[in-house]
Amino acid sequence: MYKVMIIDDEKSLRNLLKHAIQWGELGLEIAGEAASGIEAINIIDDIKPDIAFVDIKMPFMDGIEFSKLAIQRYPDLKIVILTAFSDFEYARECIGIGVCEYLLKPIVRADIKETLEKIIKKLDAKQPKKEENEVVVQGNDTICKIKEYIHKNYTQPDLNLTSIAQTFGFNSSYLSRLFKTETGKNLIDYLTECRMEQAMAYAKQGMLMYMTAKMVGIPDPNYFGKCFKKYTNQTYSDFIKQYKNK
Repeated sequence: MYKVMIIDDEKSLRNLLKHAIQWGELGLEIAGEAASGIEAINIIDDIKPDIAFVDIKMPFMDGIEFSKLAIQRYPDLKIVILTAFSDFEYARECIGIGVCEYLLKPIVRADIKETLEKIIKKLDAKQPKKEENEVVVQGNDTICKIKEYIHKNYTQPDLNLTSIAQTFGFNSSYLSRLFKTETGKNLIDYLTECRMEQAMAYAKQGMLMYMTAKMVGIPDPNYFGKCFKKYTNQTYSDFIKQYKNK
């Protein structure tokens, strides 16, 4: 799992970034944040991020100065500069010091995700070739084992891409791409499918929704209800009524 750091003097923007993306699904985690370049440079050695979102304008130490220092310490660090349109030309100069991407404010969720996906590909390319060779040798057998593992453990609420990747010794983003390539489905979608198929079976038996949600590993009834409706195009109660009338 790759570590992400957010550096911006605006707390609202840091919060926006933290909640704009399903980080875990991309094989990422928010490992730390800072309100200034000075604070960030003092804690970066503890966090050791793979990716950093950096505001170009901050007091005392701006994003450019921070980026120069950070890249000197961590040459492989992928920095995404956050900039207003008025500073666009200034931001472009960052490319020359090793910054890999920049995003214009106000930040758009789709742009964040697209940028992250490009960076993840670059980071994955630096992963040890041993991992890739092992996957090639093992082929669909690896995916079959993962599917079997999901079917056995989908009732666990904490089962997700990250935990499955850790169990099988893969990087999360790499496993996500491998699973999609081999099956045509996202791993998370496959997990949800397993849960919803079993949920439909329980619903046909007339089981109450909160009990079904818990039984299939989604203990939050509200979230379960959204997943169920998305999968079946029916609310849980309507689905039960349909089978009660048969």
